[in-house]
Amino acid sequence: MTAPPIQDGAVLVGSDGRIAAVGPHPHVPTPPGTTTLEFHDAMLIPGLVNCHTHLELTHLAGRIAEGDFAAWIRRLRELKDATAASDFDAAAQRGVRECWARGVTTIADTGSTGAAMRALAALGGRGIAYQEVFGPDPGRLEVSLAELGASLDSLRPLASDTRRLGVSPHAPYTVSEPLYRAVALLAREHRLPVAVHLAESEAETMLVRHGAGNFAAALRARGIPVTARGSSPVQYLTDTGHLTPDTLCIHCVQLDRTDIELLAQRGASVAHCPRSNAAHGHGRAPVAELRAAGVRVGLGTDSVVSVGDANLWAEAEAAGLAGEEALRALTIDGARALNWEHEIGSLEVGKAADLAVFPVTAHYRPLPPVTARLVLLAGRIVHRVDS
Repeated sequence: MTAPPIQDGAVLVGSDGRIAAVGPHPHVPTPPGTTTLEFHDAMLIPGLVNCHTHLELTHLAGRIAEGDFAAWIRRLRELKDATAASDFDAAAQRGVRECWARGVTTIADTGSTGAAMRALAALGGRGIAYQEVFGPDPGRLEVSLAELGASLDSLRPLASDTRRLGVSPHAPYTVSEPLYRAVALLAREHRLPVAVHLAESEAETMLVRHGAGNFAAALRARGIPVTARGSSPVQYLTDTGHLTPDTLCIHCVQLDRTDIELLAQRGASVAHCPRSNAAHGHGRAPVAELRAAGVRVGLGTDSVVSVGDANLWAEAEAAGLAGEEALRALTIDGARALNWEHEIGSLEVGKAADLAVFPVTAHYRPLPPVTARLVLLAGRIVHRVDS
């Protein structure tokens, strides 16, 4: 991803789980005792980076038929409320394994149950687990913060060099302004990365700018005050202190030129989820304009409840990408969006040996389903298909 492709290439993985050498096969040493794995008609690439998942929802694929976004969210909440804690954990572990099978070695997950972080810890995965916090009612600020604090305290011992803990104040229609400000302060104090669902739907924009629309009506029906901000969701999040280089903005469909300039100026990155955006009828994110402005953009699959699977290749295709452009978006671009490019995202000496082997046809036609033949995470085999 940072140099031209190598024909008949090889990678030497050191005992420390890092890349010790990379280059043409005859030029890469084979120290005594080294195990050699050879793959013909295949491509060896960096492990893929999925910039947005909800792995705790893996068990709910195909369970929601509602087309209206607000109704879809309500139904999702009902299904989550009916799910046992152990089922979330099982779903997240299944989700991690499914990601590995598709060549994904790094996952940026948002969830409310902590299941993704526990799954990554149990299986030895790499990723960022953003702990969600909700609270549209300003009167319940302390309750929301207490719940978030308790969740972070329980998950913090699971963090490591390969597992990062973050926070996710969910979205403008589920988080009050005081809660946004409090979480921004907490994130700065504890140096936690932040993920926010932002500028996803027209209803969200209507809520923030005009205090109107479906989300506004639903909040008022619950007795929660609604304020017209007279600004876009991006400007609103800027005002609450959330747009920083450590902020991952998820979706970002409803953007204008000023929004894009703000994202670039603040150094925030974007998780682009084209299939989810299309499934919910939100439109297409202005990815070309974001990249032209210097905004870091990675690809994400969102939840299987939205799109049916966690196939990053399908996201690349939906984004209109193929070949080397698709591979770049799924590897080094994703790593940069997560501020992890110094560790993963390319085959370079000293970086973590997060590797994936795919049939060579996947390079030219990233069509689902594409299953990796071999996946290594920090030099450890986490998925293998013998043929």
